[in-house]
Amino acid sequence: MKSLGLLIDVTPLRRYPAFRRLFGGQCMTLLGSQVTQAAVPWQVYEITHSSVSVGAVGLAALLPMVVFGLYGGAVADAMDRRRLVLLVACGSALVSAVLVVQALAGWNSLWVLYGCVAVQAGLFAVDLPARRALVPRLVDPGDLPAANSLLFLVFSLGVIGGPLIGSAMVAVSGYGAAYLVDIAAFGVAITLLRGLPSIPLPDGGRRADLGSVVEGLRFIRKRPVLWMCYSLDVVATVFAMPTALFPALAVERFHGSTETAAYLTAALAAGTFLGTVFSGWLGAVRRVGLASIVIVIAWGVALGAFGLARELWLALLLLGAAGAADTFSAVLRTSVIQRETPDELRGRTSGVLTIVGAGGPRLGDGRAGFVAGAVGPGAAAVVGGVTCVAAVLALAAAVPSFLRYRLTPQPDEKDAPPQAPGKPDPPRGTEAETH
Repeated sequence: MKSLGLLIDVTPLRRYPAFRRLFGGQCMTLLGSQVTQAAVPWQVYEITHSSVSVGAVGLAALLPMVVFGLYGGAVADAMDRRRLVLLVACGSALVSAVLVVQALAGWNSLWVLYGCVAVQAGLFAVDLPARRALVPRLVDPGDLPAANSLLFLVFSLGVIGGPLIGSAMVAVSGYGAAYLVDIAAFGVAITLLRGLPSIPLPDGGRRADLGSVVEGLRFIRKRPVLWMCYSLDVVATVFAMPTALFPALAVERFHGSTETAAYLTAALAAGTFLGTVFSGWLGAVRRVGLASIVIVIAWGVALGAFGLARELWLALLLLGAAGAADTFSAVLRTSVIQRETPDELRGRTSGVLTIVGAGGPRLGDGRAGFVAGAVGPGAAAVVGGVTCVAAVLALAAAVPSFLRYRLTPQPDEKDAPPQAPGKPDPPRGTEAETH
């Protein structure tokens, strides 16, 4: 048995060449897309000088994320996922090419920009479930937490580094150069992803239609361990997400400006990054249900305490702790969903996770703003944290079997080589422990 330390476990990168390709492709894809996500709002603002128009960029991405997150999961269960991620990467590169052309030609069309954002968001919503569904076919079950930690590390680095690179490219070379970085990144990603093995689905997969989507939702509804994972994510983000409160708290409590609000945002992101770096211990967690409950409670407590903090340094520390808790929770929940879903349904369960991840924080921002308007931003953070903890405890009381859930490898899986692509998954026995 391998020993696990505190730092992130890189075993999947050492042991599995195919996972290295998926990891490298994700690095390049996220780098390029984050550069674009930084450049588009700046271009919109330069055209309109309107914060409302900039805010509409997020709205243009939200609906495709929700719609195609659900249907995209069905598509991921209907065709070879290697082929799907390659097709999506090529489509995203074409959208980036349109962005380059409009920037160099000086079209200054908001509708072109909004349309490109919407199409890329829809493609991303198809791509993410397919990539998540690929992971359990490329690594051993016992290495799922480590593999997911590495992919979350890529995401956190992309969120931090992409906007910095994008802003620098816009300032130095203009929007066309920034969008060219996205095309180049997709080119490298496509080269890496082409080396993935073909992974046909059992029985050729099911046709991607409404019946397929409904089948996936029914599968989730019948398995408490799965819908508890989604419920914890919804509770954490809808009730306690604090980002909408940062501007008001920066000015009213910490007597700062937009720079202070940026510090608060960066603290949450830094906590997420550090959580992935120090996630090596997650692979040793067996009482995953109990650990998930405790970690989401820690998220709520940290954000409730943030609402009470009067010193900026303490507020930053609490946000960092919350960001780390969010990462730990996401890694464990994603690993459970991947492990407890048969391969022919993994795209659809991952698609639901994409919708929850896209919609929950935005609903949470709306809730936070509404409550802050009634009781003030600090009290809104406290109310959110307390409500989150109460809701988690209510969920734990309603489904006590989740507290007993263990993510335990089967005897024949320990220290075994990964499955050959195309072979069905081994029988999974951990789901029975939740009933």
